Amino acid sequence: MNSQRTKNDVADTATISSDKALVDFVLAEWDREIPEAVTAAADDITARYGDAVLGVLFYGSCLRTGEIEDKILDFYVVVEDYHLAYQNRWLALANQILPPNVFYHEIDVDGMTVRSKYAVVSAADLRFRASAACMNVSIWARFCQPCMLVRPRSDAAKAEISIDVAAAICTMLSNLLELKPWATSSRDLWVAAFEETYAAELRSERGGKGLEIYLLDQSRYDELTPIALNVLGIPEQARDSSPPATQPSRTDNFQAKFSWAMRRTNGKLVSFLRLVKASMTFDGGIDYLAWKIRRHSGVDVEIKDWMRKHPIIAGVVLFWNLRKKGAFR
Repeated sequence: MNSQRTKNDVADTATISSDKALVDFVLAEWDREIPEAVTAAADDITARYGDAVLGVLFYGSCLRTGEIEDKILDFYVVVEDYHLAYQNRWLALANQILPPNVFYHEIDVDGMTVRSKYAVVSAADLRFRASAACMNVSIWARFCQPCMLVRPRSDAAKAEISIDVAAAICTMLSNLLELKPWATSSRDLWVAAFEETYAAELRSERGGKGLEIYLLDQSRYDELTPIALNVLGIPEQARDSSPPATQPSRTDNFQAKFSWAMRRTNGKLVSFLRLVKASMTFDGGIDYLAWKIRRHSGVDVEIKDWMRKHPIIAGVVLFWNLRKKGAFR
């Protein structure tokens, strides 16, 4: 694994690899007991990709709530190289052109069916997509949230991935602070950041999700905030400030507003393309998509037989119909 990095490889506001406090925070989060069902699922998924796997990142609602039964675990499988990970050249090419590839997995653990959704991403793509150089929000918005590293291949791989996760935290906050420099209190900062990034993807969740995510791990975010702000060079006296008393004009902070508008455009387009691609790799992808939309938005989705036979066309049709019904934001 290539350990050579420049400042642009991580958040361009700080040399995160040398900031021990932030990396130690990430490593401490990983130093917790992992449920047997999660480890079993991660091990079985890892076996599919052999020596190409550097580690598996466990994240999402099951990690936040601790609920596993009748839920779907979320993983990112970090691989050294796509061509090493896949025997199928088409899958390697698809993963390289539009990362990540997304797959479905099931395993029986002590009589319980453990279901997982996992994405495959290379170490190079993880590094870039956690950095401030990446416009798309999907990686840095996910891994600024709690995650755990399962089965790292080596101490070196663990160290590298921890730096990428630390970079994701700084990228999230630095991008939000460009837009709302006053939002330096922990609650204001994270709620605003989550609301902005949720708006930059195709999401079926209703509004208020940013506050919900913050409150689920409030003590964690409150502990993390001063560490991250130190890395970003935000002085103590500039923290915990209040929103501006008057409404800013449309021209105020134009560059940051434009950047976030571009992220929203990029994010929704990329999310749509990933959904179409996932319909070819994700077993039962159309049914899973319908279940998730129904669960998060309350919009009922009818899946017909022809949709399962032609998932790409079905994905396009579903997208436009559900958009009209308000299932996506």
